[in-house]
Amino acid sequence: MPRTKISRQINLELSNRELLAIGRIVAHWGSLEYKVFYQTMEALVAAGSDHVPKEMNNIQFTRVLKLWKTHVIDGAKGRKKTKLSKVYDRICQCYDYRQALVHGMWDWDTSAPDKITATRIRKKQIIKTHFTASDLEDFATVLGEINFDIDYPGGWSELASKGAKQGSYISRLGLAMFTEMQLFRGCVRPGSV
Repeated sequence: MPRTKISRQINLELSNRELLAIGRIVAHWGSLEYKVFYQTMEALVAAGSDHVPKEMNNIQFTRVLKLWKTHVIDGAKGRKKTKLSKVYDRICQCYDYRQALVHGMWDWDTSAPDKITATRIRKKQIIKTHFTASDLEDFATVLGEINFDIDYPGGWSELASKGAKQGSYISRLGLAMFTEMQLFRGCVRPGSV
């Protein structure tokens, strides 16, 4: 019988609920950064720009976000501009919380095991951010809503209109269900579709 290598790992001290919410946050934030970057590039190309600003090297998201405001939001009109301005404000409000989650040093206390504290040091200032599993779930939902509003500032009617123009579409999960991809095995019960 072949010997199996034992994988040594530490216990992250996180529940499955917390891990799922953290995964959703990371995925939504990655999607948000992509959307902001892509829309900014589209706006620069449409404006006939022949060079890419150094801020677009995507090393610091806040710089790309400012360009998005300048080239996408400020160039929009009417309701779209109003909606995207609100989205910009929401992203700015979420930024520090996201930074605490991703870049903070996490700890917890036995007196409140359901609360995690993320500590960061910025410019010689100690910043502590506290969160629970519910806070993480709520934050993931907010980021999902922001992503929807970036894609469809006109709301559900814009989603329907774009869908009608695009024609048929199958999601990654839908494709996985029909092709029995390993990636999504167990996500859907056999015979339920």
